[in-house]
This record gives sequence, C-alpha cells and structure tokens, in this order.
Amino acid sequence: MIRRLIFVALFSALCLTASAREVRPLTVAVLDVGGTPLAERVAERLAKTLGSSVMTETRLTVLDRGMSRAAARGVGYAGSLNMTLAEARSLGAAVGCNFFLTGDAQTVRRSSSARPVYFESYASVFVVSAHTGRLVHWDRPAAEADTIEAAETALLAKLDAGAGARYAAAVSEAAAREERGRFAGEESATVSVIDLSTDEGAVANRDLREPEPYRRLRPAYTDAASRAEAEATVDALVEIGADGEVGDVRVVRWAGFGLDEEVVATVRRMHFRPAQREGEPVPVRVLLRYNFRKPPKT
Repeated sequence: MIRRLIFVALFSALCLTASAREVRPLTVAVLDVGGTPLAERVAERLAKTLGSSVMTETRLTVLDRGMSRAAARGVGYAGSLNMTLAEARSLGAAVGCNFFLTGDAQTVRRSSSARPVYFESYASVFVVSAHTGRLVHWDRPAAEADTIEAAETALLAKLDAGAGARYAAAVSEAAAREERGRFAGEESATVSVIDLSTDEGAVANRDLREPEPYRRLRPAYTDAASRAEAEATVDALVEIGADGEVGDVRVVRWAGFGLDEEVVATVRRMHFRPAQREGEPVPVRVLLRYNFRKPPKT
C-alpha cells in the first residue's frame, strides 16, 4: 500500500511538471523600427499582432512599448541592425526581456523601365534572443503601389495577415533550442583549441604560425541585402583543426538579410594550411571578418 501511494505521488508530481512545461511564459519587447510615422505604425502593429498570437507551448507577453523604448535609449541604442552577441545581450538585459524585435520601416520612391514611378513600403524585422544575443529570425515584408498611402496600407495589411504568428513561432522555436542547448552544454567552450580570436590570445601565442587559406573566398552580397541597401560587418569565430579543415563556425556579429548564412557557407568551403607551433600542426580558433558594402549603381 505504501509503495502504491509513493508511486501515485511521483506520478502526480511528474504530471504537474509536464503540465507546467506545456506553457512557457516569454517576454518580448518591440523596439523602434525607425523614426518615420510609418515606422511607428509598424511597431504598434507588430506589438498588437504578437500579443494576440496564440501558441500551444508558449505564452508571449509583449512588454509596454514606452518602457521598452526608454530602456533601450537609456543604454544608447540607436536602432543598429548589425550587432555583436554581447551588444544584443546587453540591450536585452537593459530592456528586461527574453526576446526583442527591432528593424527599419520606410517608404521609398522607385522607378524602372516598366514602371516609371512607384512606391515601395517595407519593414525589415529582426527577432533577437536576449539570452544568447543571436539573431533568430529576420524578415522583410514589402508592398508596392502607385501612391505612398496605398503602399503603406498594403504593407500593414501584410503584417496583419500573419506576420505576428511567424515572429511568435520564431520566438517559441528559439526558446526551445536554447533550452535544449542548456541541457546539452551547447555554450561550453571547446577543449584544447588555441584561441587566436582575441588580441590577448594573439599576443600570448606569438610563437605560433597562423593558419592560411589555400584560396580566399568572398561571400556573395545577397539579393535581400541589395534590396535593403544594407551595409554591415559579419564576424565569425572559426575553428580550424590540425588538419587544416574547418570545424565549428559561429557568427558573433550578425547582419541579417542572408549575409550571416552566406558567410558560414563560404567559410565551410575553405581549406587552410594549419597553424603550426615548432613545426607541429595545432588546432586554433580565429576571428574572420567580412565587410559588406552596397555595390555602386550601374
């Protein structure tokens, strides 16, 4: 009888734990997405659609926009869409959220051979984890019309049509990945790799010959970046084994618009002469930096 009571108690405790995990409360802050009237309308619309999104395993709470905006400005945030992980974590800590949305929203005048004059309204939306500092999702909904008013109305309608659900899903999936990563020790440092990614590491290992690529490859400037006329820097921490092959690649300054993925894919195609110490190859970690500038108009 006692064993049965213990079993029932344990079973009840497990059920309570499981039901407590069913709904994870997460806080999301919607920061400014520019200084135009359209940007204010877009930010308000994002906050509204996120707040009304219903997720089966996540309960999203959208923080007060005025307080979030004041906290971000208090730490000097001016709307950058090109941040290091440390900068993003510091911003998230100042705002006091699990995730935050930032971006840029504008209406611009366009022209083409087929359409002499038209207007494009767009919203570049970045979803960022305050815990890891990573960019977990980016999006750029846009709408075109013959007038400014029609373009902006069409863009807001696109946001109402499902943007909130997409961003809420991105938050929920990222939170689940982070939870799995904490259990798996994802953030633990790799053992026995010489770190040359910092000035201190480079100075401490002056006797080491750094790795050299057999062929330098340049990541492509993506169509999405071109459309947004993005100029940014992407930094990647890259582990290069004693065999000269690329191991772990981690973006530590992100830019969005597909540039981060392009950098990772390019680095993984590279092969190196391995780093050497006293003639012996050794595994190292280096920082590779790629600067992206919009190409000149032809």
